[in-house]
Amino acid sequence: MNLALTDEELAFRDEMRTFFTTQIPAEIRERYARGEEVGKEGFIESQRILNANGLATPHWPVEWGGRDWTPVQKHIWLDELQLASVPEPLAFNTSMVGPVIAAFGSQEQKKKFLPATANLDIWWCQGFSEPEAGSDLASLKTRAVRDGDDYVINGQKTWTTLAQHADWIFVLARTNPDAPKKQAGISFILVDLKTPGVTVRPIKLIDGGHEVNEVFFEDVRVPAENLVGEENQGWSYAKFLLGNERAGVTRLGFSKVRLAQAKKRAAEISVGEGTLLDDPLFAARIAELENEIIALELTQLRVVASSADGKPNPASSLLKLRGSELQQATLELLTDVAGPDSLPFAAGDGISSPLWAQRTAPTYLNYRKVSIYSGSSEVQRSIIASSILGL
Repeated sequence: MNLALTDEELAFRDEMRTFFTTQIPAEIRERYARGEEVGKEGFIESQRILNANGLATPHWPVEWGGRDWTPVQKHIWLDELQLASVPEPLAFNTSMVGPVIAAFGSQEQKKKFLPATANLDIWWCQGFSEPEAGSDLASLKTRAVRDGDDYVINGQKTWTTLAQHADWIFVLARTNPDAPKKQAGISFILVDLKTPGVTVRPIKLIDGGHEVNEVFFEDVRVPAENLVGEENQGWSYAKFLLGNERAGVTRLGFSKVRLAQAKKRAAEISVGEGTLLDDPLFAARIAELENEIIALELTQLRVVASSADGKPNPASSLLKLRGSELQQATLELLTDVAGPDSLPFAAGDGISSPLWAQRTAPTYLNYRKVSIYSGSSEVQRSIIASSILGL
Protein backbone atom coordinates (compact mmCIF):
# COMPACT_ATOMS: atom_id res chain seq x y z
CA MET A 1 0.00 0.00 0.00
CA ASN A 2 0.99 3.66 -0.42
CA LEU A 3 1.94 5.04 2.98
CA ALA A 4 2.22 8.64 1.78
CA LEU A 5 -0.57 11.04 2.73
CA THR A 6 -2.87 12.23 -0.04
CA ASP A 7 -3.29 15.93 -0.84
CA GLU A 8 -6.59 15.90 1.07
CA GLU A 9 -4.96 14.27 4.09
CA LEU A 10 -2.10 16.77 4.00
CA ALA A 11 -4.63 19.62 3.98
CA PHE A 12 -6.44 18.00 6.90
CA ARG A 13 -3.13 17.69 8.77
CA ASP A 14 -2.43 21.39 8.26
CA GLU A 15 -5.93 22.26 9.49
CA MET A 16 -5.42 20.25 12.68
CA ARG A 17 -1.94 21.67 13.21
CA THR A 18 -3.17 25.24 12.87
CA PHE A 19 -6.07 24.71 15.26
CA PHE A 20 -4.05 23.01 17.98
CA THR A 21 -1.27 25.61 17.92
CA THR A 22 -3.55 28.66 17.84
CA GLN A 23 -6.75 27.78 19.72
CA ILE A 24 -5.45 25.92 22.76
CA PRO A 25 -3.83 28.43 25.17
CA ALA A 26 -0.05 28.52 24.75
CA GLU A 27 0.44 28.47 28.53
CA ILE A 28 -1.31 25.11 28.80
CA ARG A 29 0.61 23.61 25.87
CA GLU A 30 3.98 24.90 27.10
CA ARG A 31 3.44 23.58 30.62
CA TYR A 32 2.33 20.23 29.24
CA ALA A 33 5.37 20.06 26.95
CA ARG A 34 7.69 20.73 29.89
CA GLY A 35 6.13 17.90 31.87
CA GLU A 36 4.58 20.26 34.42
CA GLU A 37 1.20 19.72 36.02
CA VAL A 38 -1.54 21.51 34.11
CA GLY A 39 -4.02 20.74 36.87
CA LYS A 40 -7.63 19.67 36.67
CA GLU A 41 -8.65 23.12 35.45
CA GLY A 42 -6.15 23.01 32.58
CA PHE A 43 -7.39 19.64 31.38
CA ILE A 44 -11.01 20.78 31.56
CA GLU A 45 -10.32 24.04 29.73
CA SER A 46 -8.44 22.29 26.96
CA GLN A 47 -11.01 19.53 26.47
CA ARG A 48 -13.93 21.94 26.43
CA ILE A 49 -12.27 23.95 23.66
CA LEU A 50 -11.76 20.74 21.70
CA ASN A 51 -15.32 19.60 22.34
CA ALA A 52 -16.83 22.92 21.29
CA ASN A 53 -15.10 22.45 17.94
CA GLY A 54 -15.93 18.77 17.51
CA LEU A 55 -12.38 17.64 18.24
CA ALA A 56 -12.68 15.88 21.60
CA THR A 57 -14.40 12.65 20.55
CA PRO A 58 -14.00 12.19 16.76
CA HIS A 59 -14.06 8.39 17.12
CA TRP A 60 -17.51 8.35 18.77
CA PRO A 61 -20.75 7.82 16.81
CA VAL A 62 -21.65 10.99 14.91
CA GLU A 63 -24.96 11.36 16.75
CA TRP A 64 -23.02 11.70 20.03
CA GLY A 65 -20.36 14.16 18.88
CA GLY A 66 -18.16 12.00 16.69
CA ARG A 67 -16.85 12.86 13.26
CA ASP A 68 -17.31 10.89 10.08
CA TRP A 69 -13.56 10.67 9.56
CA THR A 70 -11.45 7.96 8.01
CA PRO A 71 -9.11 5.97 10.26
CA VAL A 72 -6.20 7.91 8.73
CA GLN A 73 -7.81 11.25 9.63
CA LYS A 74 -8.30 10.07 13.22
CA HIS A 75 -4.65 9.05 13.29
CA ILE A 76 -3.57 12.48 12.00
CA TRP A 77 -5.79 14.23 14.56
CA LEU A 78 -4.17 12.40 17.47
CA ASP A 79 -0.62 12.73 16.13
CA GLU A 80 -0.93 16.48 15.57
CA LEU A 81 -2.58 16.96 18.95
CA GLN A 82 0.38 15.25 20.64
CA LEU A 83 2.97 17.06 18.53
CA ALA A 84 1.40 20.38 19.58
CA SER A 85 1.61 19.28 23.26
CA VAL A 86 -2.13 19.66 23.73
CA PRO A 87 -3.37 17.66 26.74
CA GLU A 88 -5.16 14.70 25.25
CA PRO A 89 -8.89 14.42 25.95
CA LEU A 90 -9.24 12.50 29.20
CA ALA A 91 -8.84 8.86 28.18
CA PHE A 92 -11.18 7.56 30.89
CA ASN A 93 -13.93 9.64 29.31
CA THR A 94 -13.23 9.61 25.61
CA SER A 95 -11.47 6.30 24.95
CA MET A 96 -12.87 4.10 27.71
CA VAL A 97 -16.28 4.60 29.25
CA GLY A 98 -17.67 6.85 26.49
CA PRO A 99 -17.31 4.27 23.68
CA VAL A 100 -18.66 1.53 25.99
CA ILE A 101 -21.79 3.53 26.83
CA ALA A 102 -22.23 4.50 23.17
CA ALA A 103 -21.99 0.87 22.06
CA PHE A 104 -23.74 -1.01 24.87
CA GLY A 105 -25.56 1.50 27.08
CA SER A 106 -29.27 2.19 27.15
CA GLN A 107 -30.67 5.23 25.37
CA GLU A 108 -31.26 6.84 28.76
CA GLN A 109 -27.62 6.27 29.73
CA LYS A 110 -26.42 7.73 26.45
CA LYS A 111 -28.49 10.89 26.92
CA LYS A 112 -27.48 11.26 30.55
CA PHE A 113 -23.77 10.57 30.28
CA LEU A 114 -22.35 11.03 26.79
CA PRO A 115 -22.64 14.83 26.33
CA ALA A 116 -21.31 15.44 29.87
CA THR A 117 -18.54 12.89 29.34
CA ALA A 118 -17.38 14.52 26.11
CA ASN A 119 -17.36 17.98 27.67
CA LEU A 120 -15.64 16.80 30.86
CA ASP A 121 -18.61 17.96 32.93
CA ILE A 122 -18.22 14.48 34.43
CA TRP A 123 -14.68 13.34 35.22
CA TRP A 124 -14.52 9.54 35.12
CA CYS A 125 -12.02 7.13 36.64
CA GLN A 126 -11.51 3.42 36.04
CA GLY A 127 -12.38 0.81 38.67
CA PHE A 128 -10.77 -2.32 37.23
CA SER A 129 -7.52 -3.32 39.03
CA GLU A 130 -7.58 -4.79 42.51
CA PRO A 131 -4.82 -5.70 44.99
CA GLU A 132 -4.91 -9.33 43.77
CA ALA A 133 -6.28 -8.73 40.28
CA GLY A 134 -4.12 -6.54 38.07
CA SER A 135 -3.01 -8.14 34.83
CA ASP A 136 -5.15 -11.16 35.78
CA LEU A 137 -8.21 -8.96 35.88
CA ALA A 138 -10.67 -11.85 35.68
CA SER A 139 -9.69 -12.76 39.26
CA LEU A 140 -11.36 -9.64 40.66
CA LYS A 141 -13.27 -10.07 43.93
CA THR A 142 -15.37 -6.90 44.19
CA ARG A 143 -18.98 -8.09 44.51
CA ALA A 144 -22.21 -6.51 43.33
CA VAL A 145 -25.31 -8.20 44.75
CA ARG A 146 -28.76 -7.37 43.36
CA ASP A 147 -31.14 -6.11 46.05
CA GLY A 148 -34.45 -4.94 44.62
CA ASP A 149 -33.82 -1.94 42.38
CA ASP A 150 -30.19 -1.60 43.51
CA TYR A 151 -26.86 -3.34 43.43
CA VAL A 152 -24.94 -3.44 46.71
CA ILE A 153 -21.21 -3.25 46.02
CA ASN A 154 -18.43 -4.35 48.38
CA GLY A 155 -14.74 -4.56 47.57
CA GLN A 156 -11.62 -2.59 46.75
CA LYS A 157 -9.99 -1.14 43.65
CA THR A 158 -6.42 0.08 43.43
CA TRP A 159 -4.13 2.15 41.18
CA THR A 160 -7.20 4.21 40.34
CA THR A 161 -5.68 7.05 38.34
CA LEU A 162 -6.88 10.59 39.12
CA ALA A 163 -9.75 9.39 41.30
CA GLN A 164 -9.05 12.44 43.46
CA HIS A 165 -10.48 14.56 40.61
CA ALA A 166 -13.24 12.18 39.53
CA ASP A 167 -17.00 12.48 39.85
CA TRP A 168 -17.92 8.95 38.72
CA ILE A 169 -16.16 5.59 38.43
CA PHE A 170 -16.93 2.71 36.04
CA VAL A 171 -16.55 -0.53 37.96
CA LEU A 172 -16.08 -4.18 37.04
CA ALA A 173 -17.77 -6.22 39.75
CA ARG A 174 -18.63 -9.88 40.15
CA THR A 175 -22.38 -10.44 39.93
CA ASN A 176 -22.32 -14.23 39.54
CA PRO A 177 -19.68 -15.89 41.72
CA ASP A 178 -20.89 -19.34 40.58
CA ALA A 179 -20.29 -18.80 36.85
CA PRO A 180 -18.42 -21.74 35.24
CA LYS A 181 -15.74 -19.38 33.96
CA LYS A 182 -14.55 -16.50 36.13
CA GLN A 183 -14.86 -14.10 33.17
CA ALA A 184 -18.54 -14.99 32.78
CA GLY A 185 -19.82 -13.58 36.06
CA ILE A 186 -18.63 -9.96 35.80
CA SER A 187 -20.73 -6.83 35.18
CA PHE A 188 -19.95 -3.23 34.18
CA ILE A 189 -21.54 -0.71 36.57
CA LEU A 190 -21.43 3.10 36.80
CA VAL A 191 -21.01 4.53 40.31
CA ASP A 192 -21.28 8.10 41.56
CA LEU A 193 -18.27 8.65 43.84
CA LYS A 194 -20.42 10.74 46.19
CA THR A 195 -22.46 7.64 47.04
CA PRO A 196 -22.28 6.75 50.75
CA GLY A 197 -19.80 3.96 51.42
CA VAL A 198 -17.25 5.00 48.78
CA THR A 199 -13.82 6.01 50.13
CA VAL A 200 -10.94 7.30 48.00
CA ARG A 201 -7.47 7.10 49.57
CA PRO A 202 -4.29 8.44 47.90
CA ILE A 203 -1.21 6.37 47.04
CA LYS A 204 2.04 8.31 46.97
CA LEU A 205 4.27 7.25 44.08
CA ILE A 206 8.04 6.95 43.78
CA ASP A 207 8.11 10.16 41.72
CA GLY A 208 6.66 12.01 44.73
CA GLY A 209 3.32 12.66 43.09
CA HIS A 210 -0.27 11.78 43.88
CA GLU A 211 -1.67 10.30 40.70
CA VAL A 212 -3.25 7.02 41.79
CA ASN A 213 -5.55 5.95 44.60
CA GLU A 214 -7.25 3.12 46.40
CA VAL A 215 -11.05 3.08 46.25
CA PHE A 216 -13.07 1.17 48.83
CA PHE A 217 -16.73 0.13 48.51
CA GLU A 218 -18.59 -0.68 51.72
CA ASP A 219 -22.27 -1.57 51.19
CA VAL A 220 -22.49 0.95 48.36
CA ARG A 221 -26.03 1.02 46.95
CA VAL A 222 -26.13 1.77 43.23
CA PRO A 223 -29.32 1.97 41.15
CA ALA A 224 -29.68 -1.07 38.90
CA GLU A 225 -30.25 1.33 36.01
CA ASN A 226 -26.51 2.08 36.22
CA LEU A 227 -25.71 -1.39 34.91
CA VAL A 228 -24.29 -1.02 31.38
CA GLY A 229 -25.61 -3.59 28.93
CA GLU A 230 -26.47 -7.02 30.28
CA GLU A 231 -25.64 -8.46 33.66
CA ASN A 232 -22.62 -10.79 33.63
CA GLN A 233 -21.45 -9.49 30.24
CA GLY A 234 -18.97 -6.97 31.66
CA TRP A 235 -15.93 -8.94 30.55
CA SER A 236 -16.91 -8.47 26.90
CA TYR A 237 -17.37 -4.73 27.44
CA ALA A 238 -14.01 -4.54 29.24
CA LYS A 239 -12.26 -6.22 26.29
CA PHE A 240 -13.94 -3.73 23.96
CA LEU A 241 -12.75 -0.89 26.19
CA LEU A 242 -9.17 -2.16 26.38
CA GLY A 243 -9.00 -2.58 22.62
CA ASN A 244 -9.96 1.07 22.15
CA GLU A 245 -7.56 2.17 24.90
CA ARG A 246 -4.56 0.30 23.48
CA ALA A 247 -5.06 1.83 20.05
CA GLY A 248 -4.54 5.28 21.55
CA VAL A 249 -1.53 4.70 23.79
CA THR A 250 1.18 4.35 21.14
CA ARG A 251 1.71 8.09 21.67
CA LEU A 252 4.30 8.58 18.97
CA GLY A 253 3.72 12.32 19.04
CA PHE A 254 4.76 12.33 22.71
CA SER A 255 7.93 10.37 21.92
CA LYS A 256 8.78 12.71 19.03
CA VAL A 257 8.44 15.76 21.27
CA ARG A 258 10.62 14.26 24.01
CA LEU A 259 13.27 13.19 21.49
CA ALA A 260 13.35 16.73 20.04
CA GLN A 261 13.76 18.12 23.57
CA ALA A 262 16.67 15.75 24.21
CA LYS A 263 18.39 16.88 20.99
CA LYS A 264 17.84 20.55 21.86
CA ARG A 265 19.26 20.15 25.38
CA ALA A 266 22.18 18.04 24.14
CA ALA A 267 23.12 20.79 21.71
CA GLU A 268 23.49 23.15 24.69
CA ILE A 269 25.93 20.91 26.60
CA SER A 270 29.63 21.34 25.78
CA VAL A 271 31.68 18.17 25.30
CA GLY A 272 35.29 18.61 24.21
CA GLU A 273 35.36 20.96 21.24
CA GLY A 274 31.72 20.39 20.38
CA THR A 275 28.45 19.51 22.10
CA LEU A 276 26.91 16.34 23.43
CA LEU A 277 24.91 16.17 20.20
CA ASP A 278 28.20 15.80 18.29
CA ASP A 279 29.35 12.85 20.40
CA PRO A 280 29.35 9.76 18.11
CA LEU A 281 27.85 7.39 20.69
CA PHE A 282 25.11 9.85 21.64
CA ALA A 283 24.40 10.65 17.98
CA ALA A 284 24.07 6.93 17.25
CA ARG A 285 21.59 6.57 20.10
CA ILE A 286 19.54 9.45 18.71
CA ALA A 287 19.61 7.96 15.20
CA GLU A 288 18.49 4.56 16.48
CA LEU A 289 15.50 6.06 18.29
CA GLU A 290 14.55 8.19 15.30
CA ASN A 291 14.60 5.12 13.06
CA GLU A 292 12.52 3.10 15.51
CA ILE A 293 9.94 5.89 15.75
CA ILE A 294 9.70 6.09 11.96
CA ALA A 295 9.31 2.32 11.70
CA LEU A 296 6.51 2.25 14.26
CA GLU A 297 4.85 5.27 12.66
CA LEU A 298 4.72 3.50 9.30
CA THR A 299 3.40 0.36 10.96
CA GLN A 300 0.72 2.36 12.78
CA LEU A 301 -0.31 4.11 9.57
CA ARG A 302 -0.56 0.74 7.80
CA VAL A 303 -2.72 -0.64 10.62
CA VAL A 304 -5.09 2.33 10.80
CA ALA A 305 -5.42 2.53 7.01
CA SER A 306 -6.54 -1.11 6.91
CA SER A 307 -9.01 -0.78 9.82
CA ALA A 308 -11.99 0.02 7.67
CA ASP A 309 -14.60 -1.58 9.94
CA GLY A 310 -13.60 0.54 12.95
CA LYS A 311 -13.37 -2.49 15.23
CA PRO A 312 -10.46 -2.89 17.66
CA ASN A 313 -7.57 -4.57 15.86
CA PRO A 314 -5.39 -7.13 17.68
CA ALA A 315 -2.44 -5.29 16.11
CA SER A 316 -3.19 -2.54 18.63
CA SER A 317 -1.34 -4.75 21.13
CA LEU A 318 1.78 -4.55 18.98
CA LEU A 319 1.47 -0.77 18.70
CA LYS A 320 0.89 -0.44 22.43
CA LEU A 321 3.85 -2.67 23.29
CA ARG A 322 6.38 -0.87 21.09
CA GLY A 323 4.90 2.57 21.72
CA SER A 324 5.32 2.09 25.47
CA GLU A 325 8.94 1.07 25.02
CA LEU A 326 9.68 4.14 22.91
CA GLN A 327 8.07 6.50 25.41
CA GLN A 328 10.29 5.06 28.10
CA ALA A 329 13.39 5.13 25.88
CA THR A 330 12.99 8.82 24.96
CA LEU A 331 12.44 9.81 28.60
CA GLU A 332 15.48 7.78 29.66
CA LEU A 333 17.50 9.62 27.02
CA LEU A 334 16.31 13.01 28.29
CA THR A 335 17.21 12.00 31.87
CA ASP A 336 20.68 10.94 30.72
CA VAL A 337 21.12 14.32 29.04
CA ALA A 338 20.23 16.02 32.33
CA GLY A 339 22.80 13.85 34.14
CA PRO A 340 23.32 14.70 37.85
CA ASP A 341 21.02 17.72 37.42
CA SER A 342 18.13 15.25 37.23
CA LEU A 343 18.64 14.19 40.86
CA PRO A 344 17.19 17.16 42.83
CA PHE A 345 13.48 16.75 43.37
CA ALA A 346 11.25 19.85 43.36
CA ALA A 347 14.20 21.95 44.50
CA GLY A 348 13.00 25.01 42.61
CA ASP A 349 15.03 27.51 40.63
CA GLY A 350 17.30 28.56 43.50
CA ILE A 351 19.96 25.98 42.63
CA SER A 352 22.17 25.46 39.60
CA SER A 353 20.19 22.46 38.33
CA PRO A 354 17.66 23.86 35.82
CA LEU A 355 13.99 23.10 36.29
CA TRP A 356 13.74 21.08 33.06
CA ALA A 357 16.47 18.77 34.35
CA GLN A 358 14.85 18.42 37.79
CA ARG A 359 11.66 17.19 36.11
CA THR A 360 13.34 14.47 34.04
CA ALA A 361 13.93 11.85 36.75
CA PRO A 362 10.39 12.01 38.25
CA THR A 363 8.92 11.82 34.74
CA TYR A 364 11.18 8.90 33.86
CA LEU A 365 10.08 7.07 37.01
CA ASN A 366 6.41 7.87 36.44
CA TYR A 367 6.45 6.50 32.91
CA ARG A 368 7.53 3.04 33.99
CA LYS A 369 3.74 2.67 34.22
CA VAL A 370 3.16 2.73 30.47
CA SER A 371 4.38 -0.84 30.01
CA ILE A 372 1.88 -1.94 32.67
CA TYR A 373 -1.40 -0.11 32.08
CA SER A 374 -3.85 -1.18 29.34
CA GLY A 375 -2.46 -4.67 29.87
CA SER A 376 1.17 -5.28 30.74
CA SER A 377 3.80 -5.94 28.08
CA GLU A 378 3.60 -9.65 28.95
CA VAL A 379 -0.15 -9.59 28.28
CA GLN A 380 0.41 -7.80 24.96
CA ARG A 381 2.95 -10.43 23.89
CA SER A 382 0.44 -13.18 24.69
CA ILE A 383 -2.22 -11.44 22.58
CA ILE A 384 0.24 -11.00 19.71
CA ALA A 385 1.24 -14.66 19.94
CA SER A 386 -2.32 -15.99 19.93
CA SER A 387 -4.27 -13.48 17.81
CA ILE A 388 -1.67 -12.41 15.26
CA LEU A 389 0.89 -15.20 15.06
CA GLY A 390 -1.53 -18.03 15.77
CA LEU A 391 0.81 -19.70 18.25
